[in-house]
Order: sequence, then C-alpha cells, then structure tokens
Amino acid sequence: MSLKSRIKIKQVTKLSDNYFQLDRYDIEYQRQNGTWQPQMREVYDCGDAATILLYNLQKQTIILIKQLRVPCFLNGHEAALLETPAGLLDDMAPEKRIIEEAEEETGFKISKVEKIYEGFACPGALTQKVHFFIGEYKDNDKVSDGGGLEEEGEEIEVIEMPFKAAVKMLENNEIQDMKTIMLLQYAMLKIFPL
Repeated sequence: MSLKSRIKIKQVTKLSDNYFQLDRYDIEYQRQNGTWQPQMREVYDCGDAATILLYNLQKQTIILIKQLRVPCFLNGHEAALLETPAGLLDDMAPEKRIIEEAEEETGFKISKVEKIYEGFACPGALTQKVHFFIGEYKDNDKVSDGGGLEEEGEEIEVIEMPFKAAVKMLENNEIQDMKTIMLLQYAMLKIFPL
C-alpha cells in the first residue's frame, strides 16, 4: 500500500507567511494495522536549496564561509557559523543556482559543478530538499570579494583553508553545519583521501 493512500489531509491552516511559510496540517494516517489515527504537524516551507564544496586540488584547499545564522545563535552557538556556500533555488535549476550563489557569496566564478546527491534537510519539520555539489576552483576564478548581498542581510566572510585544517576543525566539533559536515566527509572519501 502506498504512503499516498494512507494519508488524508483534513485541514491546512496557515500560521505564518512572513519570511517563509509555516502551515499546520491536520491529517489522518492509516497505521499498518489498518486503523486511522489523527495527527497534527507544523510544516515549514522555506523552499529547496543547493550547497557546494569548492576545492582546489593543486593547493589542497577549500573555500568555506562564515555568517550570522540567527536560529543557531538562539540555540547557543555564539559565533558566526562556518559552512559551505548555499542558497535557495528560487525556481532555478539547482546547477545554475549554485554557480550564481558561489560567486555571490565567495567571489569565485566557476563554470562546472558536479552534483553528488540530494536529501531532505530536516524531514520532521521542513519541506526543504538540498542539492549537494562539488566544484573545483582556481585562483584565477576569483572575480570579486564575494560577501553576499547586503539587501538580503548577508555579511559573509570568505575563508580559504587547507583541507586538512578543515578536517581537524571537524574532528574538534568546530564545524557544526550539517551540510558542511556531509560535504567534508564526502571530500575525505572521494576528493582528498587521507
């Protein structure tokens, strides 16, 4: 029996539609024993996104960014979050959007990216699916300082670091962004085997 046939959406109530959309879903879910159980879930729709690990094989370096993430701050993370560049798709193809986002945030204009996987960011509360990419950069790909868009509230610090230093930070729990952790682990296996 498909999951689609086991869920009946009874009511959707919009709770917020400010920066993103928050809805309350009242559903009935058919359990495996055949009984129908009422359930309520709040679902946050912030749109699908893409992220990228920029790496340089020759120099054995990567590009990360630091920026304010208010939810992380509210949960006790008192520093700017160190992470891979990322952004919402805004109705664009993931490959095209991540190339633009990488340039906007880091100042590196790359022309080729490789999609390695996609996955749900926080499936218990968000509809968001994240598309994960890697892309090699060269020094001459730098076309600006990056830093993001001030009108979007971004104030991004661009950090080029040796890959081994990033791995050490990962081991010391200094990198706490899940998408960055996943991309660094991928790089440990496939790009810079240690």
